[in-house]
Amino acid sequence: MNALSTRRARAVIVALAAGSLALTGCSSGSGSNKGKSQTDADAATQSKAVPLGTAADSTGPAKAVKDAKSGGTIRVYQRDSYNHLDPAQMYVSDMKSLSQLIFRGLTSFQQDDKGNEKVVGDLATDSGTMSDGGKTWKYTLKDGIKFEDGTPITSKDIRHTVERMYAKFITDGPTYIQQWLSGGGTSYRKALPDGPYKGDHLPKTVLDTPDDKTIVFHFKQPQSQLPYALTMPGYSVVPDSAKDTKDNYDVAPVSSGPYKIASFKSGKSMHLVRNKSWDPKTDAMRHQYPDGYNITFNHQASDSTKRLLADKGEAKNAVSLTNQVDTNATKQVLEDASASKRLVQGYQPYVWQMNFNMDRIKDKKIRDAITYALPNSQIVRINGGTYGGEIAGGLLAPTVAGYKKGYDPYGKLTHPNGEPEKAKKLLQQAGKTGMKLVYAYSNTEARQKEAVVIEDALNKAGFNVQKKEVDAASWYQQMGKVDNGFDIYMTGWGQDWPDASTVIPPSYDGTTIQDGSSNYSHVDDKHVNSEIARISKIADVDKATAEWQKLHHYIVEKVNPAAPVFYTKTLQLYGSNIGGARYNTDVSYLDPNTLFLKK
Repeated sequence: MNALSTRRARAVIVALAAGSLALTGCSSGSGSNKGKSQTDADAATQSKAVPLGTAADSTGPAKAVKDAKSGGTIRVYQRDSYNHLDPAQMYVSDMKSLSQLIFRGLTSFQQDDKGNEKVVGDLATDSGTMSDGGKTWKYTLKDGIKFEDGTPITSKDIRHTVERMYAKFITDGPTYIQQWLSGGGTSYRKALPDGPYKGDHLPKTVLDTPDDKTIVFHFKQPQSQLPYALTMPGYSVVPDSAKDTKDNYDVAPVSSGPYKIASFKSGKSMHLVRNKSWDPKTDAMRHQYPDGYNITFNHQASDSTKRLLADKGEAKNAVSLTNQVDTNATKQVLEDASASKRLVQGYQPYVWQMNFNMDRIKDKKIRDAITYALPNSQIVRINGGTYGGEIAGGLLAPTVAGYKKGYDPYGKLTHPNGEPEKAKKLLQQAGKTGMKLVYAYSNTEARQKEAVVIEDALNKAGFNVQKKEVDAASWYQQMGKVDNGFDIYMTGWGQDWPDASTVIPPSYDGTTIQDGSSNYSHVDDKHVNSEIARISKIADVDKATAEWQKLHHYIVEKVNPAAPVFYTKTLQLYGSNIGGARYNTDVSYLDPNTLFLKK
């Protein structure tokens, strides 16, 4: 999202690139492994437009999972503690997985056993009714939808949810809908600078709630992708009541999903229990098979893999929502007769990239030198080889519509170990041999190993690398600061839905730069900004896709704000008593909506 993040584009958002969160593969849904890694052919299946479902598709309960049973507590091993619990601040992949269990919004992605998706009504009766050429969208709320305390969810809560996204304390969530309603870049905040907290609201001509069941969005330009944006955790419903404690809501949110938070000890543990106010008849996507989830943090991939591979005691009932198989154990897991039957894999939508802080590295020759110096193949090997990803030539993943295989302007495919001599010459031409580079990396096993080979490669190219280790749980929050104090740093970004408009504008629009923005390189290029504004108004999807790809080439070749490193994949292991395990193309990890305990 972000991007998993991404953040998942902030897509999205956020996923793990073999041990590091990214801000958003295809699977049969069975989760079984056949000894082959995912390919770009699998990725291509995700680049197709997701259809909008009907009212019938949106009607609960969700289709039963085969052989599913109720009861028991699923054990969850997670690497990082949740940095945000306020849905409006959620844009990283581990938080997206959690949000599927505890929050609901107007729409959601519904996936079948073959990996096919539709956008359906979640709190709404359908995916939306469009009129006025896409400038107006109407939603009607379902009967029987409630918060965890039993309070009915009304249109006032939906209005409040959108309007609080304008408030200054909301910095890390998506901005699509705010910008569509009230202006691009950061200018949308001027429409409601204090959010709804001082009694002000957006005009009815922008956001109308004529009765308790109806919400009407009015846009200045046609917005055909509103139903997709509304699926994001950031737009999950927040109550219009005293229970919205503004900043403090980030540690005590109110559930609308099948589970609620019974306890949360930051950095240590979280316990989820059934939300008795959730009605399965209102939900076409989620289930409530386990009694709850017992989540603990600080499990590196080596630890979670060791426990799940041994498959003893509580580990039989365990999963990790976002940890991947430890890269050092991949071969062992694939060759183990028991473990190889307990795998979920998929091609993720993320591009793992080395961002250049363009406020600090203004000379493109230097950015190019870093790009040529990076040893992409070594980095991919650290992240699981062909099961963890494949070398990237550009900044749009194979899961994005319009992707063309073989795009490689910096020769990363033809020179996978880098070109140190070319990098050295560029640095000499820039007159910066021996230049100090402050390189930030997160304190995870994979990132620490990466840092060693990256430091070595850049030093050989003539740089003087100064490494700075940063806590993984707050990684995107730290990198998202405009004045973050670093020269280079890795992020992962993938589409929020299969469209380049969810990658290029969030990542490279100079008008969006602010703390929390996903423009991690601080790109502010006049041509890029004007093209984003122009292409965003093109209604024809095919024409827009072609234009986004042209702009992508300009960004990579003429600006080079980030060196493409690899397109990410996931390989995850789960316990033998876990049922319903499959890959989820929305969260880009194990599907949290279908899990149950076999006995």
